[in-house]
Formats: sequence, C-alpha cells, structure tokens
Amino acid sequence: MLTNDVLRSLRYLLDISDAELAELITLGGHPTGADDLTDLLKKEDEEGFVACPDEVLAHALDGLVYQRRGKDDSRAPQPLELPISNNQVLKKLRVAFELKEDDMHAIMNSVDCPVSKPEMSALFRKVGHSNYRPCGDQFLRNFLKGLTLRERG
Repeated sequence: MLTNDVLRSLRYLLDISDAELAELITLGGHPTGADDLTDLLKKEDEEGFVACPDEVLAHALDGLVYQRRGKDDSRAPQPLELPISNNQVLKKLRVAFELKEDDMHAIMNSVDCPVSKPEMSALFRKVGHSNYRPCGDQFLRNFLKGLTLRERG
C-alpha cells in the first residue's frame, strides 16, 4: 500500500487537521510543518502529488504510539525499520490502540473480512519465521477501514 494512502487514512481515522498530523510526526522525531504535508496528502492523480518517504510514515506511526501510550524516556528510542512494510504499519497500529487479538478479529469482522487466528498471528511474526506471512494491501486497507469505524463510530 502506498505510504501516502496510509498517511491519509491515518489522518482520517484520527479526525485531525494537517497541523495536528504534523505535530504527530514531529512527536515521532521528524520535525515537520503542516505546509510540508500538503503535497504528501494528495492522491496520485492530483497535481503536485509527492510520494511520501517511508521515514515520514514511520515517524508518524511512532508519534501516534507516543501520543496514545506515552514515551518511555528511560530507554533509547527504537531504530526505524526502513523500508516500512504493511506488517510494520499493522504492528504499530496494534500497539498504539492497545488492540488484543479479539479486538483485531472484531475489526476485521466489522468490514466482512473474517480472519482465522493462525492467519492473524502469522502477520505479527518476524520476517524469516516459518509461519511469517506478509500483510497484503487489501488486508491493510480493510483493517484501516474497520479501525476507522471503531474509532469514529
């Protein structure tokens, strides 16, 4: 899934302005202004579209985790894993919204996309694990849609 799409979905999910999204990215460790996001939030076919770097999305997701869960200053920050994959986006959202396995299944069922427990746990395995499964674009899109329904009502 395009990082721009994830960034746009995240903004819609949280129901925040460009300035608030810029604050979230800055909280994640990447100083950004609202003006910098204008071209990143455009769709591919719009004039002035700029591809969102993986680094910006990674900092936005880290900022979301810090905003919702708090920042632990006693430990060094985790290094960014680039390029960011759909699996990493899913993991960060699970942590930020404190989702348990049942919550994840409920979110997917709410958008008529049921997933078995082994399928779900395979998405959260480390790359290289025998049961690891890459998260597809459609799965992530459905998850973001279901999470938006849950958060925004």
